[in-house]
Amino acid sequence: MIHLDERGKECPKPLIETKKALESAPAGETAEVMVDNEIAVQNLQKMADHKGYKSEIQRNSDQEIIVKITSSERSSEEESTGSKKAADYQDCKVPVLENGIRKGMVVVLSSDTMGTGDEKLGKTLMKGFVYALTQQDVLPETILMYNGGAFLSCRGSDSVQDLKDLEKKGVKILTCGTCLNYYELGEKLEVGTVTNLYEIAEKETAASLIIRP
Repeated sequence: MIHLDERGKECPKPLIETKKALESAPAGETAEVMVDNEIAVQNLQKMADHKGYKSEIQRNSDQEIIVKITSSERSSEEESTGSKKAADYQDCKVPVLENGIRKGMVVVLSSDTMGTGDEKLGKTLMKGFVYALTQQDVLPETILMYNGGAFLSCRGSDSVQDLKDLEKKGVKILTCGTCLNYYELGEKLEVGTVTNLYEIAEKETAASLIIRP
């Protein structure tokens, strides 16, 4: 049995770490995941339902909830790795490179917060979104950051390491130079390279898919 203590971890880490643990374990293995909130419970149950896994809940207290998820026997198709999943995209005539990057997919981050409303929540959501990008089977070709999004690639950002991980996987990380200068971040860029409005316009007009969280 796999034991995971996911208490205190922000979304989507409990879900992703459980998913990865089960995918690397033998078929039929059970993961016993301890979480401390109902949202994490619901996310884990949805993942289990989506994959056809068996799940059960054990509530010891409001801050100690155990979700037990048992994986099912995998088909030969499910045994395939990310390269197979990339091939599935190819069958749909979506160009995916060998390293799992989808050619023409551009993620635009124009703010260091996600959505509108509470700023603290927005920063937490954006941090989680960038981390979730690192866990995808098919990655974007380019991430563009401008205006407030420029803060994400600079010293002090919680997303710098995740962006570095994406860059190592072949994703182009580009931050607007005008924005870096405006916010006096020119000496604080930690990941990727500086870009300009012409290249930003070029990347967006040539994109086959643009993601704006």
